[in-house]
Amino acid sequence: MAAQFGRRLRRGATSGAIVAAAVAALAASQGPGAIPPPTDNLSGDSTIGAGDATTPPGSPDGASATGDSPYYVDLPPLKPPLVPGAPTTPQLPIVTGPAEAGIPATVLAAYRRAEASVRASDPACNLPWQLLAGIGKVESGQARGGRVDANGTTLAPILGPALDGNGFALIKDTDGGAFDGDRTHDRAVGPMQFIPSTWATWGQDANGDGKKDPNNVYDAALAAGMYLCAGNRNLAIKADLDRAILSYNRSTEYLSTVVSWFDYYRRGTHTVPDGTGLLPVDRSDRPFPGRPLRPESPASPSSPVTGGTPTPHKPSQKPTEPAPTQPSKPSNPGTPTNPPKPTDPPTTDPTRPPAKPVEIPPTLRVAQLKAGTATLTAATGNAFAQTASVTAKDSAGRPVAGVSVRFELPATTDTRFPAGATTVTVTSDAQGVAKAPALRAGQKTGTFTLRATVPGRSSLAAAELKATVEARKADALARVGDTALAAAPGAGYATVTVEARLGGALAAGVDVTAVVTDSAGSTGQSTDGPSFGKDGAGNPIRTKVLRTDAQGRLSIDDLVAGEKAGEYVLWLTAPGNGSVRITLTVTEPVPTSPTSPEPTTDPSPATDPSPTGSASPSGSASASPSGSASAAPSGSPSPSA
Repeated sequence: MAAQFGRRLRRGATSGAIVAAAVAALAASQGPGAIPPPTDNLSGDSTIGAGDATTPPGSPDGASATGDSPYYVDLPPLKPPLVPGAPTTPQLPIVTGPAEAGIPATVLAAYRRAEASVRASDPACNLPWQLLAGIGKVESGQARGGRVDANGTTLAPILGPALDGNGFALIKDTDGGAFDGDRTHDRAVGPMQFIPSTWATWGQDANGDGKKDPNNVYDAALAAGMYLCAGNRNLAIKADLDRAILSYNRSTEYLSTVVSWFDYYRRGTHTVPDGTGLLPVDRSDRPFPGRPLRPESPASPSSPVTGGTPTPHKPSQKPTEPAPTQPSKPSNPGTPTNPPKPTDPPTTDPTRPPAKPVEIPPTLRVAQLKAGTATLTAATGNAFAQTASVTAKDSAGRPVAGVSVRFELPATTDTRFPAGATTVTVTSDAQGVAKAPALRAGQKTGTFTLRATVPGRSSLAAAELKATVEARKADALARVGDTALAAAPGAGYATVTVEARLGGALAAGVDVTAVVTDSAGSTGQSTDGPSFGKDGAGNPIRTKVLRTDAQGRLSIDDLVAGEKAGEYVLWLTAPGNGSVRITLTVTEPVPTSPTSPEPTTDPSPATDPSPTGSASPSGSASASPSGSASAAPSGSPSPSA
């Protein structure tokens, strides 16, 4: 009863001194911008409302990484493993200390490797491995005390309860039972308790075995680190740290519990052998003590001892000196026989496991990125048939698995990775090979250079891969239909349809150049033949580039006859040597007869009152009687005389 009361007392202190001290210590280590965690219902297990938790990219329907599955609520001791103010990263490994501070060796190695990998690929996130340890403690008790094999895979699957809506979120099966063995509802899986739908987006292959396994502590730790860093978070800022933890499980008590363990581990940890880690007891869905959730211990002498790290019997450093045997006194006294000299005790301390060599992160071990030899060529708009890849090698030429490699496209090309990305980061596999996602060519043709680098290793030479985008080809062009194309000057032609083929198949997306020439043997542009209309300055357009449609056809419906009659040729060519010549005729203008003015008929012509045959009185003087009188001989006397 006293033990139960003590455990409840520790849990009840979550909203008091423990959380306040943990958060204060955490905030004190950060720069400006740190803010306290949410204060609503800190002592309860309530879900944060909308607006208090940021959904990371890839989270289905706002779900958390774990689907808000149950978690362990045991808190660290009030007394930290190191005094406040001590270095959080000791120079030498700590091998002794409270049982609660012990982390199984393989699990600890996975956390540290994940920290190094994320720091290399996303240094701005500032992910500390102690945060992964805090989450791993709360989610699975550090993989059930480190019950993992040599590759970091749990000896038995770690599964949460079915998320059937009965006290938990309702998440129906998304993986066909592939990860959680449940074809009805999803369950949280593995040391970091990812639900299958989240793992499908964030799963990683950190140990380079070719599999993304949520039950592998290396894979799960790296996936958790990347998940926590989503959304450009900086975990050195308190607000981002809180959002990251709440994105894992949207509970304020979960936040407080993880922060408590995070702060505890920051003050010091030590390594314990795999399988001997201290197991938690209380879980959020079973708030009362007395219901142990520990896995059944196998009936083996090496089973972990409940309640702490087993301590094997330590023999005394110096065995007891055996008492010398008193020799029987011979008849002739002589020198007594000396007792046998005891065997020297072993020099290895049996209570201390053999120290593992310090593991150098893959990012630091790689000495060279060797470019793959695949020929990277694609036609415009098509996917590249070959994959861009590099091999990470160490100084001895051996492959290095687990290296983060960044592939980056130059700005001179419109070729893209999936989702339109210009930069992607992948991890090298067991053979050290890092393969980029499939590239898709844009519409720009030419050769460009794809660069591969190791983030965080600016001194390491980049690997360069050449890639080429070619124009789509057609080896045959043919006109559809054979109607003669003739038009009078200034008139339009009927629509011209052309079909492109490559190897007998219709060729879509092929750029075809159309030029109006003077004759079948001419390749230069005509100066006065038909045109494709006029440009903005009013000049005829006689060269044009067209593209075949999805059926491999193109249509020309804007041809206009020129002013000069005669026969011209429309010459179409395509990459791949496809070509066709089509005759265009500009007919002579239709002759028209000259038009004479029609006579005007006046029904009532004007009549001159004087006779038209005699001269006017004034004009006919010479013909008038007086005129004839004047023509008489001047010698004849006039009657008057």
